[in-house]
Amino acid sequence: MTTSPPVDPDVDAEPRRALEAVLYETKRVIVGQDAMLERLLVALLANGHVLLEGVPGLAKTLTVKTLAGVLGGSYRRVQFTPDLVPADLVGTRIWRPDTGEFEVQLGPVFGNLLLADEINRAPAKVQSALLEVMQEHQVTLGGHTYALPQPFLTLATQNPIESEGTYPLPEAQVDRFLFKLLVDYPSMGEEAAIVGRVIQPQAEVRKVLEVSELVRFRAHVQAIFVDRKVLSYAVRLADATRNPEKYGLDDVARQVEYGSSPRGPIGLVQAAQALALLRGRTHVTTRDVRDLAPDVLRHRMVLSYEALADGISPDEILERVMSVVTPESVAGGPERPERGPTA
Repeated sequence: MTTSPPVDPDVDAEPRRALEAVLYETKRVIVGQDAMLERLLVALLANGHVLLEGVPGLAKTLTVKTLAGVLGGSYRRVQFTPDLVPADLVGTRIWRPDTGEFEVQLGPVFGNLLLADEINRAPAKVQSALLEVMQEHQVTLGGHTYALPQPFLTLATQNPIESEGTYPLPEAQVDRFLFKLLVDYPSMGEEAAIVGRVIQPQAEVRKVLEVSELVRFRAHVQAIFVDRKVLSYAVRLADATRNPEKYGLDDVARQVEYGSSPRGPIGLVQAAQALALLRGRTHVTTRDVRDLAPDVLRHRMVLSYEALADGISPDEILERVMSVVTPESVAGGPERPERGPTA
């Protein structure tokens, strides 16, 4: 049996206390949405991006603005519209007749937290410009590369009930989001608390953590121990979306055209390390992986026309997958790869 190596508890005490303070301060403004707040911190620690899907009015914009204030980071918001051009996002070069040179004007992506509001309303050129920003954390203008500040998180929103004037996001871009979070309506009790806070003076947000400290905490995340069994569980969940027949999921095979890319299990394990740190542990459990699997994998599957016609959602498919691919099914650890022919 593989055991976690000994870790000095004082090593992780500081980031746990600091991150708990960030959540507490954010919740002074945001009512409910605990899962969304936790996932946003996980994304920041795991160096990932988040796609939020929900109807208007669910505090998506307020959440990222509040989080930026608590972290002391720079906050940028871009309202995506059909007439947006790449220069509106990443910046451009402007000719200065007085100096006879081009002057670089950097765009709003140069911040710690970028809110891409209604991201699916921008055309393909804008989406392609955002690919380099999300993947490489840099912008290239006139042959020169400009690095984005760290940490950098793209928080994109889209409205699921409105399709007129929208452009479906390319699969290559969707795959670069660590999470796709489905934001639902608050409960009646939470909604009553929201209304009560609105009619009162708004709470002042205090900065409780420097963004530079958040970057330093990523080293603690990378030190979180991942057992081979846990790693194998994450890989098999992704593999089951690609090859469901191997796991006896013949019904799922008809519903999924393409399964998760390798970014799925990579992001799943990295996010589980960050979640383990938030939950006060120095090792990842299969429970961490299972809790995060829908958020990491739901947007990485392309459903068949049959599934779309039947109104089947990615979450329903993932629930079926996770009912078959369980932690117990990988109790013996990952299978050894077959050895190919030798020369």
